[in-house]
Amino acid sequence: MLLDVDECQLVLVDYQEKLMPAMLGGEQVVANALKLAQAARWLAVPVWATEQNPQKLGGNVPALAALADKTLHKMSFSAATPELLNALRPPARAASGNARSLPKHLRKPQEAEPERPTIVLAGCETHVCLLQTALDLLTEEMDVWVVTDACSSRTERNRDAAFDRLAGAGAELVTTEMVLFEWLRDCEHPQFREILQLIK
Repeated sequence: MLLDVDECQLVLVDYQEKLMPAMLGGEQVVANALKLAQAARWLAVPVWATEQNPQKLGGNVPALAALADKTLHKMSFSAATPELLNALRPPARAASGNARSLPKHLRKPQEAEPERPTIVLAGCETHVCLLQTALDLLTEEMDVWVVTDACSSRTERNRDAAFDRLAGAGAELVTTEMVLFEWLRDCEHPQFREILQLIK
């Protein structure tokens, strides 16, 4: 199964300036997150970012924050807060047809299926906020694709343990280049040259 760009949303978890120096390979992780976010902007993929306790830990890396459609603040480790879940899902469809003629107790509530049910997820720390977010999104029956080279923890052991757990829970593990080339699908895509420059 390949990623379908029209079904994706990108969620970037806690790339905060004060945290990134402590992350294993932090500079490369941010560079990969920037590639994902820039490509998402060019390809009309919604980009959501989160910040953990920003009053104490500060904001996200400015270049990344500038590419987000919206940045959500949180105190919980999981970013799958009601605010993010509402952003990821479209509003329920209004009743149509002659349903208004039915008594209220006979009307079925109409829930909208997510228009973009595939969540491309990356962030820090992999074994805490990223892991808990991914598991909560899986519980919400969303398809979760974790971009491994855009995730980090303070230690390799914690990061890799999180990847093992995520794979076992049903998340797809991918890399930045996998995502970008699957979003494009072929070299005739109008944004191919721009996105190729991100990779070189």
